[in-house]
Amino acid sequence: MSAFLGDPFALVPLVALLGLFIGSFLNVVIARLPVMMECEWQAEMAESRGDAVVKGERFNLVLPRSHCPHCKHMISALENIPLVSFLFLRGRCRHCRATISIRYPLVESLTAALSACVAWRFGYSPTMAGALVFTWVMIALAFIDFDTRLLPDSLTLPLLWMGLIFNLLTGNVPLENAVIGAVAGYLFLWSVYWLFKLVTGKEGMGYGDFKLLAAIGAWLGWQALPMTIVLASVAGALFGISLIVFRLHRRNTPMPFGPFLAVAGLIALLQGEALISFLPIFSMPVP
Repeated sequence: MSAFLGDPFALVPLVALLGLFIGSFLNVVIARLPVMMECEWQAEMAESRGDAVVKGERFNLVLPRSHCPHCKHMISALENIPLVSFLFLRGRCRHCRATISIRYPLVESLTAALSACVAWRFGYSPTMAGALVFTWVMIALAFIDFDTRLLPDSLTLPLLWMGLIFNLLTGNVPLENAVIGAVAGYLFLWSVYWLFKLVTGKEGMGYGDFKLLAAIGAWLGWQALPMTIVLASVAGALFGISLIVFRLHRRNTPMPFGPFLAVAGLIALLQGEALISFLPIFSMPVP
């Protein structure tokens, strides 16, 4: 079996297929986790005020079952096959014919494609397993932050600890480098945050960005941080300027930084060594 999976022409399609189903689950996480957080906040606020907390219908990643937001039609298993069902239904609800958001097949396809890239890059190995987990959580965080400007602690903090534990068990990145990466990632953006606030009196980013960069450092080591920061900053600046030029975004409206950190982290994961060899500016001398 391991010899079969060791063949990239067998492994990559299997991991891509797995990625489709993981992408379907990530759609649930992206849609429901912010709502779950909001419900928790409201309950905590009500409790702090001494108000009675009204318990409604259970809402989590499992319940209630997925349904059409327009007609409340419960989606059957055949209507929930990743990508295939969307194409078969031509992007419309089978019951009321309302349009299904293109976001769902986009997340599924993106997850499948990135999972295939991870499988091709790392092959059948513990590194591949860890890289897949890192990739899937990054996708969820990027879309959640894009939608809500939130980076949930329930994703960033476990991702950070998983990175440290993974490198402790596998030695993929020396544990010392991973720990320094986690600390340096957090402190760098924390310092930028306070410097910007002291100069402008405004908050330039959220604490979730600190934790996300710390998680990237925990997985990839401190050596990957300069590349990640530069790529995320350049991509974010170009994207923001483009939106302003085409009048799709107001100059004073905050823009999430998490998606660009996630994209930069994935680039560092998949092509970090190649970029460092091609652009030495991304490398840092080891003290």
